[in-house]
Amino acid sequence: MVPPSSMPANVHISTHPCLRAKLSQLRSKGTNARETKTLVHEIALIVGCEALASGLQTVSSGTGESPLGYSYNIETISPKVALVPILRSGLGMLDALQTLLPDPVPVHHLGLFREPTTLQPVEYYNNLPYHRPSTSTSPSTSAHPEIAILLDPIIATGGTSVAAIQTLLEWGVKKVIVISGLASEGGLRRAAAEGGTGEQVEIWVGGCDGEVDGRGMIRPGMGDVGDRLFLTIGK
Repeated sequence: MVPPSSMPANVHISTHPCLRAKLSQLRSKGTNARETKTLVHEIALIVGCEALASGLQTVSSGTGESPLGYSYNIETISPKVALVPILRSGLGMLDALQTLLPDPVPVHHLGLFREPTTLQPVEYYNNLPYHRPSTSTSPSTSAHPEIAILLDPIIATGGTSVAAIQTLLEWGVKKVIVISGLASEGGLRRAAAEGGTGEQVEIWVGGCDGEVDGRGMIRPGMGDVGDRLFLTIGK
C-alpha cells in the first residue's frame, strides 16, 4: 500500500483499520458476488463518512420539539449536493451514500467504459440535466448542486475519473468529491491534478496500490468490480 503522506494534499487515503481489513477480504478471488456487494457497500460507508465530514457543513434551519416537549435547534447539511455513480460499478456504492445523507438528493448517472486497446475512456451515457452556468442568485439557479459526489470503486489509470471530473466541472458544479475504494498511485495523481487547483477536486479512497499492469488493471488490486458485482466475469 502507498503511504498517504506521499500523495497530493487533495488526496486522502483512509487508515481506518476496519476498512483495511475489508479491503483484504474484497481482494480475495474467493469472495462471491453477494459478499462483494456487501463489502463494497461497507467500504463506501466508511470512506463516505470521512469524505462528507470534511466536505460538508451543518447549518441551522429552525427549531423543533422533542417527544418530551423540549425545543431544540434543527440542523441540516450545506451546500447542496448530487450523487453521481459511474456505471456500472458505482451503483454498488450508491446506497451507502444515500444512507449517510440526511435527506434525499438528486442522483445522476455517467456511463463510461475503457477502450481495451488504448485504455482511453469512452462516454456512452450521460443524464446530467441541462444547466446554464450563471452568477445569478435567483431561485432557479440556487437549486443547482454546488458539489457533485462522484462514486467509482476503482481508480486504475485515472482516465475514467478525469473524464467524469471534467464533465461535472463543465456542467457547473463548484467542486467534485471523488469517493473510491481502491486506486493506483498514478491514477490518483492524475485525477487529483484535474481542475487546475486542489480546491475543485477532493479524492477520498480506501487504499492505494503502486501500479497497474499492461491491461490497465491495478496490481494486486481487486479485479473488475463491476464484473464481480454483476456476475459478468469473462464477458
